[in-house]
Amino acid sequence: MLKTLKNIGRAVIPRSIFKALQPYWHGGIALLANAYFGNPSKDIKVIGVTGTNGKSTTVNLISAILGEAGHKTGLISTVNFKVSDTEKLNDMKMTTPSGWLMQKWLREMVRNNFEYVVLEISSQGLEQNRHLGINFDVAVFTNLTPEHIEAHGGFDQYKKAKGLLFAALKQNHTGRPTAIVANADDDHFEYFINFPATIHISFGIKNESANLLATNVEATPNGVSFQLQNTQFKLQLKGQFDVYNALAASAVAQSQNISLETCKTALEKIAVVAGRMEIIQDQPFTVLIDYAPEPYSLQALYDTIAQWPKKRIIHVLGSTGGGRDRARRHTLGQMAGKTAGVVIVTNEDPYDDNPQEIINEVASGAFEQGKVIGENLFAILDRREAIAFAVKQAKPGDLVLITGKGSEQKMAVAHGNYIDWDDRAVVREELAKL
Repeated sequence: MLKTLKNIGRAVIPRSIFKALQPYWHGGIALLANAYFGNPSKDIKVIGVTGTNGKSTTVNLISAILGEAGHKTGLISTVNFKVSDTEKLNDMKMTTPSGWLMQKWLREMVRNNFEYVVLEISSQGLEQNRHLGINFDVAVFTNLTPEHIEAHGGFDQYKKAKGLLFAALKQNHTGRPTAIVANADDDHFEYFINFPATIHISFGIKNESANLLATNVEATPNGVSFQLQNTQFKLQLKGQFDVYNALAASAVAQSQNISLETCKTALEKIAVVAGRMEIIQDQPFTVLIDYAPEPYSLQALYDTIAQWPKKRIIHVLGSTGGGRDRARRHTLGQMAGKTAGVVIVTNEDPYDDNPQEIINEVASGAFEQGKVIGENLFAILDRREAIAFAVKQAKPGDLVLITGKGSEQKMAVAHGNYIDWDDRAVVREELAKL
């Protein structure tokens, strides 16, 4: 019913006015839901994670540590949901659900005797006030790089939207202590760490003043390792950036009086977070799926695989539509053209934009880097065909890299419609045909 009313409103109200009204609509629904479901967050500790990159992985790492410490924990992230005893992949194509659904799920978690919930909180969800009524106990800042700039009207507005999570700590009326956990290596650390809270904990690799400082950081194809105080961590997670995610999760644990040894035990058990640096096959060639939808996360991915033994990189990528950061399309193409041996540009999430135009913009960036159309640069509209073409081109020792969607279960197409999709399933199906 609420979704129907929203769709009708979008159809009849001018876009600018509709956007201006969204915070009042979503905020009102969130507060109404909070009252209807009996203010469930008073009975469960809530940890919110925001930033540009690493949010979903950090949410899952925090949840794993809390579970290892004996706390029954729910989670809501771009990757997955855990509201009851059963965990499932996120099939909603949405990071932060509506305020109504959030409060409903919080009440369900309380009924299921969950002690904690870890929420991935998007900037747009915050700007639209979907978080209102939630008593946040911990706010986590991973990092901040340009993303969703067009949607927010500028970087400063994007930053302020993220800050709403930290400002919300003041609205915790449970009497429980609050905590801020922030990345001391990020340029915007001071902004986020200085919001009022009971406890402030920083983490980092470069900033020696960080409360949790990782040293002896190493990344190999088998995983990452680092030293944290007197504890040596050896993780199966593959990305250099996963050191930051692990530090954020460990800092949250410290705020909840959980030891580093418990953090180590929990984190070392995790083989992969779905769709994040997920290796589908490693012989005779490697197929790796990662989300990496924007330039900073893609560069972090490239930095990680630079140290892996391989022959060619065959990169399948696209870019999103719907007015989402159009400027990054050309940049993604340039990056792929510079780094990969073969670039295959395909459809991703076009929304109402022309998918072929998006593909052309990405491909033009790769073309500028010297890629030759039909030789080492290909534009294939159908994403399945693009993936099939990539694995057919691969030779022993090659690395097939597929980015942009990770473990997403839907593809967003025109007129508000979605089609079922999972890069990981498609890859397995196409590999089986070889």
